[in-house]
Amino acid sequence: MRFALLAFLFSLPVHAADPDYDLVIRGGKIIDGTGNPWSYGDVAIRGDKVVAVGRVPAGLGKREIDAKGLVVAPGFIDMHSHSDTLLLEDGNAPSKVRQGVTTEVLGEGNSIAPHRGLLPGRFETLTQYAEATRKNGIAVNVASYVGLDNVWQGAMGTSFARPTPEQFAKMKAILDDAMADGAFGLSSMLAMPPGNLATTDDIAELCTVVAKHGGIFSTHNRNEGTGVMDAIKEAIAVGEKAGVPVDIIHLKIADQKLWGKMPDIIALIDAARKRGVNVQANVYPYTRGNNDLASIVPPWAHEGGKAKFLERLKDASVRPRLKKEIQEGLPGWYNHYTAVGGDWSRMLVSAKGSYEGLTMDRVIAAKSKDVSPTPDAMDILFNILIAEGGSVSTVYEHHTEKDMNLAMQQPWCSIGSDGSAYATEGPLRRGSPHPRNFGTFPRVLGVYVRERGVVRLEDAVRKMTSLNAAKIGLKDRGQLRAGNFADVTVFDPDRVIDMSTYGDPFHYAEGIAFVVVNGQLVLDNGKPTGAKPGAVLKHGR
Repeated sequence: MRFALLAFLFSLPVHAADPDYDLVIRGGKIIDGTGNPWSYGDVAIRGDKVVAVGRVPAGLGKREIDAKGLVVAPGFIDMHSHSDTLLLEDGNAPSKVRQGVTTEVLGEGNSIAPHRGLLPGRFETLTQYAEATRKNGIAVNVASYVGLDNVWQGAMGTSFARPTPEQFAKMKAILDDAMADGAFGLSSMLAMPPGNLATTDDIAELCTVVAKHGGIFSTHNRNEGTGVMDAIKEAIAVGEKAGVPVDIIHLKIADQKLWGKMPDIIALIDAARKRGVNVQANVYPYTRGNNDLASIVPPWAHEGGKAKFLERLKDASVRPRLKKEIQEGLPGWYNHYTAVGGDWSRMLVSAKGSYEGLTMDRVIAAKSKDVSPTPDAMDILFNILIAEGGSVSTVYEHHTEKDMNLAMQQPWCSIGSDGSAYATEGPLRRGSPHPRNFGTFPRVLGVYVRERGVVRLEDAVRKMTSLNAAKIGLKDRGQLRAGNFADVTVFDPDRVIDMSTYGDPFHYAEGIAFVVVNGQLVLDNGKPTGAKPGAVLKHGR
C-alpha cells in the first residue's frame, strides 16, 4: 500500500515555480541614467518596481522582452510640459509616450492648481486634479509646480496694481497651501502679465515659502531678447536671496542682436554655481519657440483681462500708441516683434483656424488683397486678434543652432519639450502645433547624438532622466536601479528620430520600441497598449 502511494505521488505532473518577475528586459545596452558608460545586461521588474539590473537567470519572467541591439534607459522625464488639461481629454498621452516620456513636469507660470475661479477647467487643489486623472486614468506620471500667475491672481484678480501687504500675505498663504498639497516648486512666466508684475524682491520673498518646503523655482525669464543677461542675473538673484534651487526654462537668446552671446550666459551661470547658487536650465532641440500673437502687444494693454484687452485693440485712438511701442519696444519688455527683426515671415500661425499653418506675411498679404486703401500690417494684426478672441498661438523663429547646441552641452542643462500630449488623429489633432510636441526626445537622440555628435549618448540620457529627477527631488525615478519605480524606455539608437516638422507636425517619432510606466507596458513594440498606470506625483510623498 505504501509503495502504491509513493508511485502515485511520483506520477503527478510537476508544476514549475511561479515566475520571479512580471517583466524581464533582456540583453540590451543598459544606460542607467547617471551618465556612466553603457553595459550589456537585463532589467527585471516586479509589480511597479525595478528589482534587479544586471544578469537575470533565464526563464524567470512572466513576460520577457529581447532587447538585443536596443538601449534600455530610465523613462524620460519631460522637464517642461503643458499636458495638464489634455490628459483629462485623453489620458493615453500619445505624442509623449511615443517619445519615451514616462513623467511630465507641468506648470509654467500658470498651473492646473490652485485657481480661484479665473481659469475654466482648473482646480482648487492639486489633490482635486489627481482625483480627476484617476477617474479615466493617465498613461504617464505627472508632477506639477504652482504657477506664479495662480498665486498672484489669487490675491489680485486681474488688477495690475501693486499688492498691499495684506494681499502679498495672501499670496504667500496660497503658495504655502499649494506646496503642502504636493507642488514641486514655484514656476513663473515673467515675460507676460500677470507674472511680469512681480518684482525680483517679490519673487524672492515668495520663494522663501518654497525654500521652507524644499522646493524649486522654475522660471521663464523676464526677457529672452536684448535683456536676456539681466534676466539671467535676476533668476540667479532670486535663488541667492531665497536659498532655493533655480531652473531656467528653455534657455535661449531670442533676439538676433545678441546671437552668439551664449558663452556670456554660460559664464554667468557657472560663476553663480561656483559661489554656491544652485542655478540650472533646460532646453528643447529646436530654434523656434511657441508663444502667442498677443505677446506682441505691450503688457499694459492686457490689464483687466481679455475683455479690456480687446476693447483697447478696437479703440482707434489707442492704436497709434500700440503701433509705436510694438515697433520700437519698451524698456525691459521682451518684444517678440523686434526679436525677429520685425520680419512677419518668421511668425508661423499654429492655432487652429483659417490662418493655421501660414506665416504672418502671407496672412497680411491675403488680408491686404483687393482692399483699398491697403490696411496697415499692425491694423491687420489687431483685427486678427479681435476676431480670434485675443489669442492666436504662433511659432517664432528667433534663436540659433550654435547658441542652443552650446547650452545643451552644459552639464547643468537638461531637456524639456515645452510641449503637450497631442495625437495624430481624433480630438487631440488640433491646430498646427510646434514639432516639439511630437519629437523632442527622439530628436535629441537622433540628431544631436547620432548625426551631429553634439552630446554623448549617455549624457543625453542623463539630461532626460536623472538630471531632471534630481532637480525636482524625485529620488526613486530617473535611474535604472533596484528599488526605483519601474519607468523604462527602450529605443533603437540607430533608428530613433523625430518625424514632425513645422509644416507637417502630426507625425509620431520613430525608434521608440517599449515604454514601461510603474511596471506596466504602455508602448509594446511600438504600439500603444491602452494601459494607464500613471499617477500624479507629489513632492515629498
